[in-house]
Amino acid sequence: MHNEIYLDNSATTPVAEEVVQAMEPYWSVQYGNPSSPHLRGVAAQKIVNACRAQLASILQVNPSELYFTGSGTEANNLALQGVANAPYFQRSPGHIITTPIEHPSVLNVVQYLEKLGWEVSYLPVDAYGRIDPQEFPQYLKENTKIVSIMLVNNELGTIAPVRRIGEMIQRENQGRQHKIIFHVDAVQALGHLPLKIPVLKVHLCTFSGHKIFGPKGIGLLYAHKQAQLRPIIFGGNQEGGLRSGTENVPAIVGLAKAVQLATENLDDNLKKLQELRKALVDGIKTIPDSHINSPEDGAPHILNVSFPGVRGEVLVHFLEQKRIFVSMGAACSSRKRDVSHVLKAIGLEHDRILSSIRLSLAPQITLAQIEYVVYSLKETVEEIRNIYI
Repeated sequence: MHNEIYLDNSATTPVAEEVVQAMEPYWSVQYGNPSSPHLRGVAAQKIVNACRAQLASILQVNPSELYFTGSGTEANNLALQGVANAPYFQRSPGHIITTPIEHPSVLNVVQYLEKLGWEVSYLPVDAYGRIDPQEFPQYLKENTKIVSIMLVNNELGTIAPVRRIGEMIQRENQGRQHKIIFHVDAVQALGHLPLKIPVLKVHLCTFSGHKIFGPKGIGLLYAHKQAQLRPIIFGGNQEGGLRSGTENVPAIVGLAKAVQLATENLDDNLKKLQELRKALVDGIKTIPDSHINSPEDGAPHILNVSFPGVRGEVLVHFLEQKRIFVSMGAACSSRKRDVSHVLKAIGLEHDRILSSIRLSLAPQITLAQIEYVVYSLKETVEEIRNIYI
């Protein structure tokens, strides 16, 4: 009948076959350390440079502005702490503007900086997690130094008006001695939206390999020289002195290949994802007392829904029995017993938060599989409600 249907692609994705093939030689045949002076090392350094150049051309930036990290989380930490570590800010911490629906790898850094004396403002979000760019200027202060806003929210799929905020920051910076640094977490956007860094008007932008059918353990940070980042990991001064540690050559090769595939097939993939999302939304609307928490104009791969009277956790395990894999929100925080900070921030009542699940799509999924998912959801929600109500 149906093999497993994996709808947790925002948590992680399987590595694409072409990516596995591209990485394969760098495990055993071309295994040199890029810092070694001999032929093996030089060959490794060459491939790292080639991957950096390829990624730079796709993202339309200078190769010297791209830094490989161990994850998207590390890239976010390096972006924010790297700015905050400047000697000037250690003497007089500044003001940060962010949103309450950021990924924990941004919010937890911001909370840490707050303990060090930074002041923080959170932009308000509406019932779908949207920020109003026109409200942004009123949060600016003389000592605003960092603004951090994610491009696509990982639980709702909400797309932030990053370019408009970037343009406002650009105008604001014209009269400032200490420029505001704009950081955007684009982990869920890559491969799901057209993405050229100059268009976003950002100083710092972060990405991750394993959300786009690339390997785990590799992240990427774009950093404009204006950000003047300081390292947070010290050692052998790899990555332009900004990120020490022997480069993970196979993962770097895998990331470059995954980004290439994601961007080359973007138009087809978006069309496919929009079609799948529409079928899923239409199907879910036929389930009694169901609520779609994601905005209609959100990213095409993420859908957050609630079924009051059904615990999300229970639903996840019931669906698992039918070999359908979904999640209760963000995988990064779902092991903790707290409710989703994102759903809380958009004002959902407690019961609706507890009854929510996230379905995240991939272009490989078929409409027939979506039909089966809708049928299973309908059946399972009814079954659970009959047991518990």
